[in-house]
Amino acid sequence: MKIIDAHCDSILDVLHKRRHLGEPNHEGQADLVSLRKAGVKLQFFAVFIESAYKPERAVLRALEGIEVFRREVERHPHLVTLVTSATDLTTLETQEQLGALLTVEGGEALGGQLSMVGVLYRLGVRSLGLTWNQGNELADGVGVGENHRGLTEFGKTVIKEMNKLGMLVDLAHIAERGFWDALEVSERPVIVSHGNCQRLCSHPRNLTDGQLRALAEQDGCLGITFVPEFIDSETPCVDRLLDHIDHAVEVMGIDHVGFGSDFDGMDSRTPGLETAAALPYLLERLRGRGYTEEQLDKLAWGNWFRVLKQGLSPLYFGNDRNTIEQ
Repeated sequence: MKIIDAHCDSILDVLHKRRHLGEPNHEGQADLVSLRKAGVKLQFFAVFIESAYKPERAVLRALEGIEVFRREVERHPHLVTLVTSATDLTTLETQEQLGALLTVEGGEALGGQLSMVGVLYRLGVRSLGLTWNQGNELADGVGVGENHRGLTEFGKTVIKEMNKLGMLVDLAHIAERGFWDALEVSERPVIVSHGNCQRLCSHPRNLTDGQLRALAEQDGCLGITFVPEFIDSETPCVDRLLDHIDHAVEVMGIDHVGFGSDFDGMDSRTPGLETAAALPYLLERLRGRGYTEEQLDKLAWGNWFRVLKQGLSPLYFGNDRNTIEQ
């Protein structure tokens, strides 16, 4: 069964010179070989900007991460191919390589300049997480606390530009006011690439039932994540992760839930889901919960595929075609 995974931080390992993506590493959680073997057909690769680089060096660090990622794709053409359009997404199904969707985690990468949205697009970025846990020029992240801002005017303009170009708006990490603002502004389905259900685990990164319903009503998608702290504060395990999937499906419907592992982005690992090799086991456990093959195909592939087909298609407003072509 084909799988789309909407978030991993494996590029950071390459940036820190620990490994190459095409070389299996027993300390890492995901690499090109293990992902393909596990059935992953499309992997979102995030460029994460470490806090030490914010704010002054955030743009340069993001560009460095993008360059490192592009070199990895060029280094391993037999293993991976870059996906930048809805057409690429469709042809991917007939190709042997793993598809890679390049994302950036944190609007600090824009340096407060709208033109940087186009620069990132030209470089192959097709999804932008508006915030990480801190605040930036676009909005506040969940780490700011109760007195957080919603979207700034700059943040609203950025979303509109992303809609025009064909870039996914990712609301993982954003504080709640910004979440609601983004749903009002975006004319395309937004995503939460990696997060879980607050009803089952009260971590601030998880979504309330109200947020889950609103995300589904906009035809967006939630990537259930394997981060232990987001699964359960005391006993994170596969059974508890399955509870999150069950709850998200119950609240959102089967068409709006997928996977967003966060491989190589977590300090600890959930027993049974330590690496990408465990993904077939996760599917088997979902079968044990009564999910049909049709439902599993939606969770593993179809829901993200639908959102990507919409989100990667440029959106033009009236006669305004002053945008960047591929």
